[in-house]
Parts: sequence; structure tokens; C-alpha cells
Amino acid sequence: MVEGSIYVLNLNRLKWTGLARRNFRALRYVREFVKRHTKAEKVILDASINEFILSRSSENLPARIAICVTKIDDEGKVVKASLAVQVVERGATGESK
Repeated sequence: MVEGSIYVLNLNRLKWTGLARRNFRALRYVREFVKRHTKAEKVILDASINEFILSRSSENLPARIAICVTKIDDEGKVVKASLAVQVVERGATGESK
């Protein structure tokens, strides 16, 4: 079994950015977050992360994203991040949308 960690990232902080650059900043934020928390030198982002971020256009980023991070080499210098689960956003009453 492949050992990995699951992180939930809050992307709401990127909504202050201009509309044309939100997707680019979101992908860069995910890469920097993984580098900081795993102390890896190289981070490979899976296409599923890109598709999930781009699925709602650049004007509506998802509020949060859950990613699974696995080590590729033995030393942990190269890691791969992929989409773990799609986080369901809840309304004010607690019901799922």
C-alpha cells in the first residue's frame, strides 16, 4: 500500500486576486504548500488537481481542495500531489448543496 498524507487547502484567500490570474495562483499556492509541508525539492501535480481548479472557471475558484501527497523516491525529495476527494461545500443550514 502506498503511504500518503491528505491535506485540505483553503483557496478562499486567493479570491482577492484578479480574475485572469486566479487559476495560475491557485496552482502555484498548492505547489508551494506541498513543498513547505513535506520539505520536498520537486513537486509533481497530477492533472486531476488542474481539472478540478479549472472546472468552475477562473472567476469561481473552489473554496477548498483536498489533496493526497505521496513520496515517489525513498529520500522524500520528489513528491506527487493528486486530488484526494472533492470537498462538498455546505450551506448556512448545514445541508449539502
